[in-house]
Amino acid sequence: MIPLPMREIAPGAVHVPGWLTLDEQRRLVRECREWARGPVPIRHTVLPGGGVMSVRTVCLGWHWQPYRYTRVAHDVNGRQVAELPGWLADLGRRALADAYGHSVAYEPDTALINFYDGQARMGMHQDKDERSDAPVVSLSIGDSCLFRFGNPQTRGRPYTDVRLASGDLFVFGGPSRFAYHGVPKVYPGTGDPATGLASGRLNLTLRVTGLR
Repeated sequence: MIPLPMREIAPGAVHVPGWLTLDEQRRLVRECREWARGPVPIRHTVLPGGGVMSVRTVCLGWHWQPYRYTRVAHDVNGRQVAELPGWLADLGRRALADAYGHSVAYEPDTALINFYDGQARMGMHQDKDERSDAPVVSLSIGDSCLFRFGNPQTRGRPYTDVRLASGDLFVFGGPSRFAYHGVPKVYPGTGDPATGLASGRLNLTLRVTGLR
């Protein structure tokens, strides 16, 4: 199938369909399975009010817990998360260069990996726990989803709904770095089993925390 053309959804927010090759997707699926085992295993994050996120999350480099980053996962098992591998940071730099059409100084130091089953959702939120306004690089593998990309001021309209499929890249930085966004729906059975992911959706987001 011929990938759709890349397009700018909002200033600094770019969707690049089919960016990852099948081999790259397979590698990421294999690596994600290893990272999910630990040292800090994948889990449903518990929010401060007692709610439980429907996605399951595992972190690299820094451990995210609402709403801060730590080196040690005090809310899970007290261990330090696995390091962010250099090859994954390189992938993030290449993603930014391809999305923006020029090389960008980019040193991601954390990755949040979310797994969505067919019922999982992500409410509208801002990625604002980082002390950096460097872009976020988002990679999708597996089942397609409805990705809702909004504005920096409100969870409501205006927003744009984008269907993210396996292999797609989405980058948001600049004026759109702190835009609200979410995943209201996953489309079960739309992924390619050749990726090694039989069902569900993996989403990897690379970020710069700005922490030492």
